[in-house]
Amino acid sequence: MATAILALNAGSSSVKFTLFHQEPGAEARRIAHGQLEGLNTHPHFRATGADGAVLVDQTWPAPAPEGEDPHHGPVACLLDWVTSHLGDVPLLGVGHRVVHGGAEFAAPIRITPETLARLEALTPLAPLHQPASLGPIRVLLGLQPDLPQIACFDTAFHHTLPDTATRLPLPASYGAKGVRRYGFHGLSYEYIASCLPGLSPRLAAGRTIVAHLGNGASLCAMAAGRSTETTMGFSVLDGLVMGTRCGQIDPGVLLYMMRAEGLDAAGIEKVLYHQAGLLGLSGVSSDVRDLQERAAGDAAAREALEMFTYRLVQQIGAMIPVLGGLDGLVFTAGIGEHDAAMRQAACARLAWLGVRLDQAANDAHAAVISTPDSTVEVRVIPTDEESMIRRHVVASLTQA
Repeated sequence: MATAILALNAGSSSVKFTLFHQEPGAEARRIAHGQLEGLNTHPHFRATGADGAVLVDQTWPAPAPEGEDPHHGPVACLLDWVTSHLGDVPLLGVGHRVVHGGAEFAAPIRITPETLARLEALTPLAPLHQPASLGPIRVLLGLQPDLPQIACFDTAFHHTLPDTATRLPLPASYGAKGVRRYGFHGLSYEYIASCLPGLSPRLAAGRTIVAHLGNGASLCAMAAGRSTETTMGFSVLDGLVMGTRCGQIDPGVLLYMMRAEGLDAAGIEKVLYHQAGLLGLSGVSSDVRDLQERAAGDAAAREALEMFTYRLVQQIGAMIPVLGGLDGLVFTAGIGEHDAAMRQAACARLAWLGVRLDQAANDAHAAVISTPDSTVEVRVIPTDEESMIRRHVVASLTQA
């Protein structure tokens, strides 16, 4: 019998979704995807089919009244539409990307009221992201408590990090409260690791750095497909320069903001999450494409792109000793997959390592963009977090 699985990826004001359909003995296929956006302003529900045709396009005149969960109406509408769209095909379960699993959750878990409460208790570790991750879960649990829901954690892939990579140089009391390095983008890295054996057994068994470069960006050093180091740590602020996030920063800057500018935690949070990164550096945009268009005549845009690349290769270099060498470099996510100029700039700075870029292959966004004589194999692999979520739902329900 055919079945379906819904994968949800919730952000602060939007919920992206993919609907999968599976026939017995066949590969699962996408039959719809889209998002609920503007949840806090003007909610908008749009879905397209596998062929790109618009299946639904609905708006609401206003968000939920103050004090009500902004997810409730839109998520209920999505569930009704999915049920109608599937017809006689049963919805087997719903998988959720949950940003933080803390030290406890190292694998996907089925949601119950009790597990939801445990995940809510992790909110202090990710106050901007965890509530958004849990919003749709709470709504669906209320609407259809018997519908299986599986939480898939962005931190889980990094549970293989050694203790020396997870600990922070703070008094032990902070570690006891969960203040440590966790790492994020785990579903993306897990998907790339699952692809490597079929694409490049050498990289799957060897030392590979994966660069997940999008509006949020990070690196993961993999040894035989397992995470051994990553650039994001306690929060998604650490590491690389991002669209609006600062990346690695001297903690003394935060003390300066408090003492010299009188900023409180909320004010500092606003700067670091929403006003920094490429947007802060350029003063005009957080989008690499916009900055590249402006770069020729705009020094600030050009310098923002240069810092993005500088920090990228700087932190790639810091990971190589941890791995004991480097066999492969993989670019993925929006910028990594589609920005040939950025890849070229980064690889040029890594020429000392023996990286040799095939210019034509890079311009064509080919799967392998290094030359045959390159010491390091350089690849472009599209990530697919939704497929990873689907796999976890199937595995979790099969084991149940």
